[in-house]
Amino acid sequence: MKIAVLVKRVPDTASVFKIAVDGKSVETANLKYVMSPYDEHAVEEAIKLKEKNGGEVIIVSVGPSEAKEIIRSGLAMGADSGLLITGAEALSPRGLAKVLAAALKTLAPDVIFAGKQAVDDDAAQVPERVAELLDMPHASVITRFECLGASVVVDREIEGGQYTLELPLPALLTTQKGINTPRYPTLPNIMKAKKKEIREMSVGELGLASEALAAGCTVEAFTLPRQERLRKVLEGESIQKVQELVRILRETEKVL
Repeated sequence: MKIAVLVKRVPDTASVFKIAVDGKSVETANLKYVMSPYDEHAVEEAIKLKEKNGGEVIIVSVGPSEAKEIIRSGLAMGADSGLLITGAEALSPRGLAKVLAAALKTLAPDVIFAGKQAVDDDAAQVPERVAELLDMPHASVITRFECLGASVVVDREIEGGQYTLELPLPALLTTQKGINTPRYPTLPNIMKAKKKEIREMSVGELGLASEALAAGCTVEAFTLPRQERLRKVLEGESIQKVQELVRILRETEKVL
């Protein structure tokens, strides 16, 4: 069984973020990078599946050469090899999904795991786009996974309950906290990970036209959220307070 895991290199959420000079991006010079936390659960579930059913686990990521460190983290947990696609760092979720789908076609995995969302952009759409491009069944935000051979059974969390779904293989699943507890790499496995293969592939090798990867939207500006509280007490009758609150949300806070 061949199992692929999609992981992303993201800034540590404990980092101090600053807006870059262009006003449309984040200053990355002093940021620490980690594997997106939800992806750790995807790696753990893939390794558990390999331990039970055999096969190989391949960590797949898109990013700069520094993303190899994140792939190594997955290899130290127990994955067998890695694939890094370079030259596509600034893509939108739409373009990123096309790159990953093209790379996964060369691997032909039986199962694909991914975190439910990346904690940098919180787009929560790339894995689902990948599954649609590969024309395979998929389930998001799963809290339980069981392989039955030619199919898998998963519990998918929804508001107020859950769905239990059976999907034929190959299939793509996105994981969240609660499905497992990611293991800590042992020192021997960390040393072994340094010798495991991480293959590099450029976007150009996938045969994708730049026009097909173009973003469908444009970033106008980035702003940091306000840290201090308003601490404003609204006076008057109930209807007046509601009207004033709506005005503040619309005109001052611009969230409506």
